Amino acid sequence: MEEQNLESYQGFAAVYDELMDNVPYDAWAESYVEILRRYGIEDGLICDLACGTGNMTLRLAERGFDMIGVDASFAMLDLARKKDPEGKILFLEQDMCEFELYGTVRAVTLACDSLNYLLSEEQVLTLFQLVNNYLDPGGVLIFDFNTTEKYRDLIGEQVITENREDCSFIWDNYYDEESRINECHLTLFLQEGQEGLFRRLEETHLQRGYEKEQILSLLQQAGLVVESVMTMEQAGLPEDDGRLLVVAREAEKQKELK
Repeated sequence: MEEQNLESYQGFAAVYDELMDNVPYDAWAESYVEILRRYGIEDGLICDLACGTGNMTLRLAERGFDMIGVDASFAMLDLARKKDPEGKILFLEQDMCEFELYGTVRAVTLACDSLNYLLSEEQVLTLFQLVNNYLDPGGVLIFDFNTTEKYRDLIGEQVITENREDCSFIWDNYYDEESRINECHLTLFLQEGQEGLFRRLEETHLQRGYEKEQILSLLQQAGLVVESVMTMEQAGLPEDDGRLLVVAREAEKQKELK
């Protein structure tokens, strides 16, 4: 992941869960479980890439899977580990384009448009190749991504503000059509102590929009077979224009076993 994006998440980690409390993680987890069951995966080892503070990782663990959570941000992983006091989940501090596991896994998940933080096709291809390498024969990859249209038509040029009791934030977006990169300037005001004082933090997050055809081509180049491409509504999740959910499968090792 780009170094600038990694640095951004160090400060954001402290309020990430509060600002993302509108994300329907339970619904996402149930959708993932349903997809996994279609491919005969009801237990076993799953790797949750870009796991952040572990919201999806923990929910999949609660549903009977043995989980590995991978994220490049120490601050985010520190919060994730605190949610898992018994240490049942293995959390690894690794870049998702360079992650290393101890063996193969039954499935890999990548949620909440984390793929869009990869700013080049080369990075996306590297990620898919690594995933293919670490999947069991016939293993499944589930991920979502924001399309170019979403950044261009819905997010770009938008300013989002929210004022809460102990924090406030301003999301100021700018989308560059030539590079397809959405630049988000995030200003946070975090309450400190009991005196009503707020600390100001500023961060910049970069995400790139991808076309459906680009992603499908990169999956194919990495040796993965695309099983389905769905809108969020088709996946049984709250509607989100411009976000697609993709299911792909490892095929080559499966062939060798036949």
